[in-house]
Amino acid sequence: MTAIEKALQDKILVLDGAMGTMLQAYKFTEEDFRAERFKDHPCSLQGNNDLLSLTQPEAIKAVHRAYFEVGADIVETNTFSSTSIGMGDYQMEPLVYELNFESAKLAREVADEFTNANSNKPRFVAGSIGPTNRTASMSPDVNDPGYRAVTFDDLVEAYTEQIQGLVDGGSDVLLVETIFDTLNAKAALFAIDALKEKNNWEIPVMVSGTITDASGRTLSGQTVEAFVISVSHIPLLSIGFNCALGADQLLPYLRRLSKETDLLTSAHPNAGLPNAFGAYDQTPEEMRDLIEKYLEENLINIIGGCCGSTPEHIAQIASVTRDYKPRKTQPISI
Repeated sequence: MTAIEKALQDKILVLDGAMGTMLQAYKFTEEDFRAERFKDHPCSLQGNNDLLSLTQPEAIKAVHRAYFEVGADIVETNTFSSTSIGMGDYQMEPLVYELNFESAKLAREVADEFTNANSNKPRFVAGSIGPTNRTASMSPDVNDPGYRAVTFDDLVEAYTEQIQGLVDGGSDVLLVETIFDTLNAKAALFAIDALKEKNNWEIPVMVSGTITDASGRTLSGQTVEAFVISVSHIPLLSIGFNCALGADQLLPYLRRLSKETDLLTSAHPNAGLPNAFGAYDQTPEEMRDLIEKYLEENLINIIGGCCGSTPEHIAQIASVTRDYKPRKTQPISI
């Protein structure tokens, strides 16, 4: 049993909040993104937040530290877009392994710093594996429904490189997150499974889908129940949902999820829904009160925040989570 699996037997673990929201506050310029190493790179790099693990590593460590300081048990690596597919937008495909390795290493250093200071509260690193900006299930061209911008094999190759870097860098768990197309996620899980067998890894895997709107489905059309079934072909540590919705909108889908799986469950919703300017107005106290409903109904094992959430939000979530026991898994009757 891994350390994170052991910790989850005794308590609800708190995941961190948004990385992008925190980095926006730094107001990094094009020159900050480039630093000396990439000053002559042929295309614009501003907005490539994953690159900051190489050019502004102290800022990344500061974000991780801010979440651990307020009670987070797990931080995610700064690698949401660190695949050859994602980095293709910036002509940085050759950097993928380094980006993942260094991002995991930064998070590992900060996690170890906090664990060493208090061994009774071990801290963990989740290697963040995003969905990429392409979908394997649907055509981006309405005039050619059979066309695909990416193949399953393309995705497996991209994810394999990312996952190797994340594990080599020191991740405790792999988090396949913000899944809008389950076929993309299955490519990531296929790559993980192959690498686990090849390298004899014991690393656990979290899966987190995204319900995109009030229809209660993922972007590729799956219901909660269909999503659970379609990713249950390999052993998972947990299954859950994140992004797109606020805590109140996500609640009914977590209720359904809890009834459909004997796995541990996770959630990291947005801090409400974005306003007209794309910002998130939900206060830490409002988010805390909404998430307490998850705890009262015993729906969750891992809880955190996604877009718009800050250390102040995670501090409030951590404070209320201490008063509740983790969800106990029950065998699902068929």
